[in-house]
Amino acid sequence: MASPDPSRPYPDQLRMVAEVYHHLSTLLQKKYGVSAKNLGDEGGFAPSLNTPDEALECIEQATRDAGYEPGKDIRIALDAAASEFYDSEKKLYEVEVGVFKTGEEMIKYWEDLITRHPAIFSIEDGLDEKDYEHWVKLNEAIGSKCQLVGDDLYTTNPNTIRKGLEGKWCNALLLKVNQIGTISEAMEAARLILDAGQSVMVSHRSGETCNSVISDLAVAIGAQYIKTGSTARGERIQKYTRLLQIYEYLTEHDLLK
Repeated sequence: MASPDPSRPYPDQLRMVAEVYHHLSTLLQKKYGVSAKNLGDEGGFAPSLNTPDEALECIEQATRDAGYEPGKDIRIALDAAASEFYDSEKKLYEVEVGVFKTGEEMIKYWEDLITRHPAIFSIEDGLDEKDYEHWVKLNEAIGSKCQLVGDDLYTTNPNTIRKGLEGKWCNALLLKVNQIGTISEAMEAARLILDAGQSVMVSHRSGETCNSVISDLAVAIGAQYIKTGSTARGERIQKYTRLLQIYEYLTEHDLLK
């Protein structure tokens, strides 16, 4: 995921990521053929690549092609969804095809990856949702230099979040309203994280609709980030459009801080 410089005005941020997105489309077609620009559920490109490094290098090059500096103007966020490639019986992660790692080795893997790609500032679900021991160790190892986001780890559940804050599992929350079921519980989850001085990333779901309420929610709770897919597909664009409307309203009424 491409994340723009948060110090820029929102319309500029949106333009920046849209430019990177289109440059990435051009780059992928030139490098891998027309089929490489096929889109996944969330509007992101789904080319057939071999390693995470290959994907990251493409995003970094597209950022430069758009006239921006990786790590400064555009940063990179990852959603690893590690539970999807974790074997709970063998307690091993198949982090790449045929490459298996223990929890301890995964910590080193993430350390090495953010060293090779300093534009990475956020890793979501870098470990299995129940691998609490290694979440704590990962947070100790890189939590001071990388945002570690709990999605499957927390499932937007206030009770689980309280345990995670006490145990120091990670340092950010992925907030999904329909994952916990109610707006009131989602806001309670956000309040716990924000009161702890950590970050909240309000998120869409893969099977989205054109409802834009999460844009309003993100602004209402003062979330640091919103994750709602690429600048493609109506159900994704709707969220960005609503944020533009909110920005214009706040600007018109001199309410932006």
